[in-house]
Amino acid sequence: MATAYLALGSNLGDRWANLTAAVRRLRAEPGVRVIATSEIYETAPLDCPPGSGDYLNSVVAVETGASPEDLLKLLHRIEHAFGRVRAEVNAPRTLDLDLLLYGDRVIDTPDLVVPHPRMHERGFVLVPLAEIAPDAVHPTLGKSVRDLLAGVPSDDVRVARDTFCAPQTLTGLTALVTGSTSGIGAAIAELYARHGAGVITHGRRQLDGRHVVADLRDPAQVDRLADEAWALGDGLDVLVCNAGADTLTGDAAKWSFDEKLDALLAIDLKATVRLARVIGARMKERGRGCVVTVGWDQAETGMEGDSGQLFAAVKGAVTCFSRSLALSLAPEVRVNCVAPGWVRTAWGETASPVWQERVRRETPLGVWGLPEDVAAAALWLASPAAGFITGQTLSVNGGAVR
Repeated sequence: MATAYLALGSNLGDRWANLTAAVRRLRAEPGVRVIATSEIYETAPLDCPPGSGDYLNSVVAVETGASPEDLLKLLHRIEHAFGRVRAEVNAPRTLDLDLLLYGDRVIDTPDLVVPHPRMHERGFVLVPLAEIAPDAVHPTLGKSVRDLLAGVPSDDVRVARDTFCAPQTLTGLTALVTGSTSGIGAAIAELYARHGAGVITHGRRQLDGRHVVADLRDPAQVDRLADEAWALGDGLDVLVCNAGADTLTGDAAKWSFDEKLDALLAIDLKATVRLARVIGARMKERGRGCVVTVGWDQAETGMEGDSGQLFAAVKGAVTCFSRSLALSLAPEVRVNCVAPGWVRTAWGETASPVWQERVRRETPLGVWGLPEDVAAAALWLASPAAGFITGQTLSVNGGAVR
């Protein structure tokens, strides 16, 4: 794996959205791991046609097994997908992606020059690069990024601020999101909050804000979570049963099949059933509410191996339970299940090249899903826009069909 540094720029359209979406697209690419992202900076256009707008720029660091040539092809594909049109030199563009450094490689061909031939002259490149890699060395000049930055003007490179304000889709609603200290749960909690919900988070470690600590392997703590969250929110409008046992990474990856099954049954299934029944009944009595559970897209189609058997059994039960609970709680409470596919959570970050290629092969869109993709589905299911949706399973899997 090599470390490469990529420069991102945009001065056409929604510049902030272009850059943030491009980073998400890089995070979704099999065989590419984003390890650092700079702030977004704004600068005046340099050597551009008259009337060109100011640029937003940032730099990301990635680890990849792809060759420099293949990485450049990927950058061009992403540019094209974002509507980049290569007309006159330095013309305004929706997205510009440049390969700045690729390890200590020096390449000079008609199609690719690395290090980027003008990076050492540009403050709008060196400022964000110095933020995340001040000690990286330019392999032909022999100087660190910090030293290169000291030799160029950079006073006009200023930190930009996102002026985007998310629609307040969930204003006035209170939501409990279980397992929300990381991964998919954290993405759901963050998106719900951005859309106006009062969010109560949950995990096994303490966090600031409205947060309940509970170990969902213990039924008594599940009941306490229900009581404390209901009291904190003066009732709940949305429950997201996201918490799940991680049996793929850390020490748990070495557990026996039976140990993994016990953990998954306790947290993913029994805690979901118990919590959804308790809070769902209270919602129904109050006359309104929404429950979102988390399943797995391959629970119905199947996947070979121990993990496939484990997750199919447990997440398949969650899916079937959700459909039955929807019938029990209707019409006051809607219940739906979101079923992620290949989503780049902790395990996906370090998955082997074999698994990276499998993700690409089995997903028609050819990339990993991200926690934000699942969060977007969970947001819609909790919103008034999904008011006629209950008892359904929504797959978030890039179109994967077996």
